Amino acid sequence: MKHISTGSPFEKTMGYSRAVVKGGWCFVSGVTGYDYSTMQIPEDAAAQAGNCFETIRSVLKEAGFSMSDIVRVQYTVTDAGLAEHIAPVLGAALSEIRPAATMVIAGLIRPEMKIEIEVTAFKG
Repeated sequence: MKHISTGSPFEKTMGYSRAVVKGGWCFVSGVTGYDYSTMQIPEDAAAQAGNCFETIRSVLKEAGFSMSDIVRVQYTVTDAGLAEHIAPVLGAALSEIRPAATMVIAGLIRPEMKIEIEVTAFKG
């Protein structure tokens, strides 16, 4: 089993890995819209979604996977009205891959967070 970190302070404080690789599977924890190198987060939900996918791409690459290996995605957004605003970013990242997907409307742990994206990738 391999554990991957982005260096986010949330990982250490809350006791989790950004991703865990086990066999042909890579489980990527929920990623919010922070730029983890600066711990800055844009106000715009679409920009946050873009940052989420940049982090996910980087983590998958470090794990030996690619975006095309994603088989499942869960989006958590803080307001149903954001779905239309973030849809172009989601489509740009995944429309060719077309993983199984779920979108949940729920609160996140910090008020500046508008979206969190969690993925599972598989190399069979």
